[in-house]
Amino acid sequence: MRVFHGFDALPRFRRPAVTVGSFDGVHLGHRALLERLVGEARRRNAESVVLTFEPHPRVTLGRDEGLRLLTTLEEKTALLAASGVDALVVIPFDRSFSTLSGAEFLDRYLIGKIGAETLVVGYNHRFGHDRADCRKLAEERGLRLVCVDERSVGGEHVSSTVIRNLLACGRQDEAERLAGHALRPGNESNDLP
Repeated sequence: MRVFHGFDALPRFRRPAVTVGSFDGVHLGHRALLERLVGEARRRNAESVVLTFEPHPRVTLGRDEGLRLLTTLEEKTALLAASGVDALVVIPFDRSFSTLSGAEFLDRYLIGKIGAETLVVGYNHRFGHDRADCRKLAEERGLRLVCVDERSVGGEHVSSTVIRNLLACGRQDEAERLAGHALRPGNESNDLP
C-alpha cells in the first residue's frame, strides 16, 4: 500500500474507488467497508483509495474529552495495508479543513485531487461540516455510489464508540470480538493528553 500525506504530491490514480473516514480501530465494520472497496476496485480494474484524518477530527474540534483512540496512525496504517487497500491518503485535519462543506470536500478533494469515480460509504456516512448527504452529492456529480450496510456481531452494533465503551468497562474480550483483532489493554500512550 502506498501512503501519502496531504494532497500535494498525489499520483494520478487509476479509476479510483474511494472511501473516507477516521477508521479508528479498523474494526469489523470498517473491514466490511474496506472489503467492499477493494472488491469494487478489482472488479472495475481500478485502485482502492482510503482517505483518513490525522489528528482525529474530534481532537481538532475540541470534542476529544475522554476520547481514547483505539489505534495510533501507524497501527491504523498497518491494519489498512493488511486489508489489501492500494493507497492511503492521510489528510491533515485542521480547523480550516473542518470548515469545508460536503460539496466543497467532494468537488475539491475527492474529485479534484483524487479523481474519484466510485465512492464506497457506510450506511450513515455524511460529508463536511454541514453533514451533507453522500447519495445526493454523488448523484449530482455522476459518481458511482456503493453503500455498505451496518455491521453487527452477535446482535451488537459495531462502532469505534461501542468498542471504546466496552474497554472503559473492562470488557476487553468483547471489545476485541467487535474489533476483530487484539487491542492494547490500558496503554496510556494510546490516550490523548
